Amino acid sequence: MGKGYDIKEVLGYLNPAELDYQEWLSVGMALKEEGYSAAVWDAWSRADSRYHAGECERKWNGFHGHGRPVTAGTIVQMAIDRGWQPEPGQELDWDSTITMDSDRAILDSSWVEGKEIIEPEEWEPVKELTTCLETLFGTDENVGYVTRSWSKPDDDKKYPDKGSWDRTARQLIRKLGKCKGDIGSVLGDYDPEVGAWIRFNPLDGKGCRDENVTDYRYALVESDKTSIEKQNALIRELELPVACLVHSGKKSLHAIVKIEASSYEEYRKRVDYLYKVCRRNGLEVDTQNKNPSRLSRMPGVMRDGRKQFLVGTDIGKKSWDEWYEWIEDMNDDLPDTEGLNSVWDSLPDLSPCLIDGVLRKGHKMLIAGPSKAGKSFLQIELCISIAEGKEWLGWKCSQGRVLYVNLELDRASCLHRFKDVYTAQGIQPSSLHNIDIWNLRGKSVPMDKLAPKLIRRAAKKDYVAVIIDPIYKVITGDENSADQMANFCNQFDRVCTELGCAVIYCHHHSKGSQGGKKSMDRASGSGVFARDPDALLDLIELETTDDLMKQEENKEICKAVRQWLDAHFVWQDDLSQDDLCSSRKMLDYCREKLDKWQLKAVERKAEEARERLKQRTAWRIEGTLREFPKFKPVNLWFDYPVHRMDASGSLGDIGPEEEKPSWQKKKKTPVQRKKEKEDSLRTAFEANDLEGTGKVKLSDLSEHMGVAVNTVKKYVDESKEFKRENGMVVRCQK
Repeated sequence: MGKGYDIKEVLGYLNPAELDYQEWLSVGMALKEEGYSAAVWDAWSRADSRYHAGECERKWNGFHGHGRPVTAGTIVQMAIDRGWQPEPGQELDWDSTITMDSDRAILDSSWVEGKEIIEPEEWEPVKELTTCLETLFGTDENVGYVTRSWSKPDDDKKYPDKGSWDRTARQLIRKLGKCKGDIGSVLGDYDPEVGAWIRFNPLDGKGCRDENVTDYRYALVESDKTSIEKQNALIRELELPVACLVHSGKKSLHAIVKIEASSYEEYRKRVDYLYKVCRRNGLEVDTQNKNPSRLSRMPGVMRDGRKQFLVGTDIGKKSWDEWYEWIEDMNDDLPDTEGLNSVWDSLPDLSPCLIDGVLRKGHKMLIAGPSKAGKSFLQIELCISIAEGKEWLGWKCSQGRVLYVNLELDRASCLHRFKDVYTAQGIQPSSLHNIDIWNLRGKSVPMDKLAPKLIRRAAKKDYVAVIIDPIYKVITGDENSADQMANFCNQFDRVCTELGCAVIYCHHHSKGSQGGKKSMDRASGSGVFARDPDALLDLIELETTDDLMKQEENKEICKAVRQWLDAHFVWQDDLSQDDLCSSRKMLDYCREKLDKWQLKAVERKAEEARERLKQRTAWRIEGTLREFPKFKPVNLWFDYPVHRMDASGSLGDIGPEEEKPSWQKKKKTPVQRKKEKEDSLRTAFEANDLEGTGKVKLSDLSEHMGVAVNTVKKYVDESKEFKRENGMVVRCQK
């Protein structure tokens, strides 16, 4: 019954008296499709003077569903077209259409002067009909037409019957050329009180329904709510690509407009767009004429003493594409140009910094790096730094409210990570109210659909930053396509512009060696990724030496022993400054001064420090900035779960492994290689087990890891954590 709003409430914005018969039926179909009762439709319809008791129920019982059902989105769109807007933050149904800027009027219809049409005193009916046939149809295409009519017993109005559809345009044109002005001898005599009709799209010769249409070439634009002169002016002012414009002999023009659709679905979309443009610009179109098999008035015949005549052919733009581009250009919301001299002495203020020397508020930043770099932790650290107004990697952050969009982790894991990072950094959580988390694992949608939903939710939250982690979950299109990725990145611009906040997101490196590449060329996919954001921070792993890691081990053991001693003794005067920097001398001191149980506690702390160090990795951050000078590369350690600055400068002279000659590269041990495989398999498994079933397809893991299925099988067979079952990888029970 709709998501996030009550369809009955939306229906209250529609006046049934203002809808035509087809729109009224569509409301009933939508209500039935969404599970409402016929009583809702009946109660709403009573506000219309055309209401007849029992009619809603009779129609309702005739709605039996359709391959293309009418849904709540139809009611929502009708309301939007008539000025209704959802409340800020209100979520629309998945099928709902949201009014875009391109729906704005390009004409002020109240200022458009009518354009007179004069009925021809002398006309050539055969020539007019022949011209119409030659314009609309190929010579071998079947033409549908109607010359007979009928009326209901209790209704004086006459209606067209199904007519004929088994003759080609060539056959009709040849016979018309020989009929000596007697159209009836070719098509059959028509009733001059009601005239005759023609179907403007070619048929298959087997019937006259929508399924018999062979080419979705034209649509009918007709309006009887505006004067003929005003209709004529609006059709021409809107540059509608009209193939034939026919006077109906009454109070409307029939504009047969070029749609040139390749399918029925495309036809529907184009006709909806066409009608919307007409309605927005003062031409109230009869929406009952949407069907591609619809009848239009036939030129060259009489109707109640007046001529149905051809006003013109090939009016307006030459094709649908040309007209569509023109409308979109007229509707663009791009700013006007401005002369530099007009602002030279009063330049606008620059956006304030969100991250000093790196990123301004309202701008975009990309964090790129390989797996195991801890990119998610890095972004959580940034969230906390902004929320608490702390430094991040040595850069001062402005304090403010931040939204973290979590697309990868389950809710519990994400929340625990935030607490773990707070604890590991030793930061007091005094501003937790500044952090909002939107958990979308298993519920994410492409970025072009996510952006408007995000904007609605965030409209009144006054965020200074939105962090999206990671973007591969919401990429729309081929990441190697520049134009598709440019459109994808435009969604971030939309969020920045409409919310006035920074957008920060992360992306992975491409496969293969990265050390020899520039930082902006390492991100996977099109170069648009690196060139679009205002700031790019790229992480690359550093290959540490054995000597360096021994030094780090010494520091960590000294730190652990000192913390234990500080908690239990007054001891500082017993050791020199040099002794405090030697893990061996500090442990020797403990062996001398502590009893057996105390010594075991200290040695346990030292061993824990050694184990932690085995997990530590070294990284370098390089930047490409649009608004600020290039900064000196930042070296840091990833000491799970946080990154720490290299305060001692020990990483300054170390380069990425790929930059070293092969003889200098440190060989990985079999244990290290096995652990890397297990980590890679575990990461891919958790990323694809969205529902927490403990099972993932081999093919999904292969695609995620970028390796062959047989390679995944080998990893699984060597693992103690996973096993294979019927094409699936299953986590073993602990």
